[in-house]
Amino acid sequence: MQSHTPLRARRGALVTLAAALALSACATTGGSAKPASASAETKADKKLAATPAGDPVYASTYKPYPGVATAIRGATVYDGKGGKIENGVVFMSGGTITSVGGPDTPIPADIAVIDAAGKFVTPGIIDIHSHLGDYPSPGVEANSDGNEATDPTTPEVWAEHSVWPQDPGFSRALANGGITALQILPGSANLMGGRSVTLKNVPARTTQGMKFPGAPYSMKMACGENPKRVYGGRGRMPSTRMGNLAVNRQTWLDAIEYANDPKAKRDLAKETLAGVLKGEILIQNHCYRADEMALVLDMAKEMGYKVAAFHHAVEAYKIGDLLKENDVCSAIWADWYGFKMESYDGIRENAAFLQREGACVVIHSDDANDIQRLNQEARKAQKAGLRLGMNIPDATVIQWITYNAAKAMGIGDKTGSLETGKMADVVLWNGDPLSVYSRPEKVWIDGALMFDAMNPKTRPVSDFELGQPGEGDVK
Repeated sequence: MQSHTPLRARRGALVTLAAALALSACATTGGSAKPASASAETKADKKLAATPAGDPVYASTYKPYPGVATAIRGATVYDGKGGKIENGVVFMSGGTITSVGGPDTPIPADIAVIDAAGKFVTPGIIDIHSHLGDYPSPGVEANSDGNEATDPTTPEVWAEHSVWPQDPGFSRALANGGITALQILPGSANLMGGRSVTLKNVPARTTQGMKFPGAPYSMKMACGENPKRVYGGRGRMPSTRMGNLAVNRQTWLDAIEYANDPKAKRDLAKETLAGVLKGEILIQNHCYRADEMALVLDMAKEMGYKVAAFHHAVEAYKIGDLLKENDVCSAIWADWYGFKMESYDGIRENAAFLQREGACVVIHSDDANDIQRLNQEARKAQKAGLRLGMNIPDATVIQWITYNAAKAMGIGDKTGSLETGKMADVVLWNGDPLSVYSRPEKVWIDGALMFDAMNPKTRPVSDFELGQPGEGDVK
């Protein structure tokens, strides 16, 4: 049995040598950076010397749309963290939530006031697992940019470099589903699929104009059938589940060595992995079976990283106690299962059993249509539990599609709940938000009214949907 002592030493060195990546950019020049006074220094040299590997690149250029101070009063308010206020007031100003409370909550004079009696207010709905922009509509091969299926591990790729901001799916998700933020993940052909990007669901000309400010990156991983099918079919490793784990472990070991070597040449793949090891990048892990999730948790402990959420996780109900103990969320469907062997043992009561164990539940889409009705998917999961006698309150179910998603994405301190000081990402529903008959009536993002069902002018339309010049002209 191999000793883990050298591994622990490497992890300890990782902490003490956190600046390793910051120095690695200099190594790409073949030596140390030239002094600023060197007369032969070129513009390229300056750029290389001035841009350590850890510096922010492809930074968010998102700026909130203009909004006005607004109070919503008289609605039933779900705060996203399990709270419910009857005849409540939500006041937003300057892009943030200013106050949330009962009918006696003070409302300043001379601001916009919406009488929402008989209606409901929730935080903006958040989808932790989307491929919008990377697999946009229309779904043709030319637009298929979500899977870099050329190597079992591709942590160097970033989902944001494939996102097409004109995807009509973004505006559909806003208008039909109240989606205010979403995480775009690479696909699951690879063991390590690359970095995700978290977006604000606003119209923008560039991906960076949608990029959620301050959101941490995540890295997508996948276990089970997909990687072994894709690469085993090509006569490559992995072709088995044990091959999956072996490739993962060796890749992590190589990343640890890289992060601990201050002279290492900059490597984009290992740079992402080092970010995970240092706790700067989260892990979102596609995994169906309970036994494999348990193995991944062991591997994470061995290598020194943490899993934020298991995605799809149709057998999470079997290990709810283990997931709670490790503070790992389960991002799941309400009732998708049985479509391949590793999803065969799924049950509709998955979310309810996890909630009963006190584990973190997130309802996700993984689909351009389901993202438009996460509220309905959450209700289905709630009702499945009720049939077994587990009565989960509506306020808790709303948490599955708001705060819990934000928490697992590392943005729970900024959005996901209606709390003073948080981003004013708010949905006003025309009825019970968990009802199949209800729709978003108004959606605010950072306090800006981005959708109003009563005003067609506030319904965003992508350039792609406008058609081609001359289209429809009478000849």
